[in-house]
Amino acid sequence: MYEAAGALWHQKHRRENFIPPHLRNVDTDSYWSKSNYRGWVQGYRLIVQTLVFPAPVPLSARWTGNEVGESTTFKQMLARDELLMTDTLLGDETFGAADLVVRYQKAGGWLLTPKQLPKTNRTWKHDLFSFRRETIELLFQRIIQACDLKQCQVKGNGRNGAFVLASVWLYQIIFLTNHRAQKPLANVKEQVDYARWRVPV
Repeated sequence: MYEAAGALWHQKHRRENFIPPHLRNVDTDSYWSKSNYRGWVQGYRLIVQTLVFPAPVPLSARWTGNEVGESTTFKQMLARDELLMTDTLLGDETFGAADLVVRYQKAGGWLLTPKQLPKTNRTWKHDLFSFRRETIELLFQRIIQACDLKQCQVKGNGRNGAFVLASVWLYQIIFLTNHRAQKPLANVKEQVDYARWRVPV
C-alpha cells in the first residue's frame, strides 16, 4: 500500500463525506485499509504479479484504491482475462478462499496460499511457498528504491497510479536490458542513479 499525500481524513468523516473546516490538503480519492505488515494506511494499493524462477521480476501490476481488497481485484482480473496465467501462483492468505482457488484451477493454474498448506506436517508445499516469502518483499523494496517512490507524491487515483505503474514499467525495462547485456539482473537502482547523473535536470 502507498500512503496518500496530505492530511489524514478520519474514517468516520470520510463515510459522511465531511471534511472538517480545520483539515487542509486532503486526497479525497484515497481510502483507509489495514495490512498485517503496515497497519492502517490511508492511500492506494499496488497489486503485483511477479516471477519467482529463475529471477524475481514483475510480470503484471494493477493500481487500485484501498477500498477494494486484493482478492476482489484478483477475481475481477481473472474474470476479465486480464491476469497473466501461470502454472503455479503463490499468493498470501487473502487469496486463499476456496472459490478463488477453484476459479484459478478452472482457468488452468494452481493457486497455493498459506490456507492450502498442511497444518501439522511440513511438506514440499511449505518449501515451495517459502520461495514467495524470500522473493516478494525483497522485490517490492527494489521497485520502491529504484525510483525512491515510498509514498504518493501527488493527489488523485489516476495521477498516483501513473507514477507508481511507471516505476514498475521502468524496473521491467532495466531488468530486461540487464538480462540482454548479461549484467546483474537486480542492478536496477544503480542504472537509474547513473542516468540521473548523465541527464541534465
